[in-house]
Amino acid sequence: MPYCAKWPIGSRPESLFDGGVKLRTLSARDRLQLLKFVCSFVWADLDVGPSEKTFVLSLTQRLGLSEAEIQQVQAWLETPPPVEEIDPSLVPPQHRRLFLEAIEQALTADGAVTPPESESLALFRQLLTPP
Repeated sequence: MPYCAKWPIGSRPESLFDGGVKLRTLSARDRLQLLKFVCSFVWADLDVGPSEKTFVLSLTQRLGLSEAEIQQVQAWLETPPPVEEIDPSLVPPQHRRLFLEAIEQALTADGAVTPPESESLALFRQLLTPP
């Protein structure tokens, strides 16, 4: 069974995305920041597959992004966001769990998590967890 750093695929606890309630609590800036992080992680193995793209684009719809924001996300799916803009300290503390879950779901969208994806996620989780 494919494994995502924390839960085997299909055995994830109740989703923060259920009903989209948590997603709607994000500000416009945080919604775009979330997608920037998600896009950077799907690039971890240097290959953004069709399932990952589909997940990310469906997330843009669930987040209610504007057409201009969706175009920005599509650009990040073609070329990764600049690494200097992917700073875990920019993730609002109250949204850390949501960002982690979104990234985990994006990485498992294709049914497998590659070693580079898993390593990147583990490091990100470590950086978000206070000592």
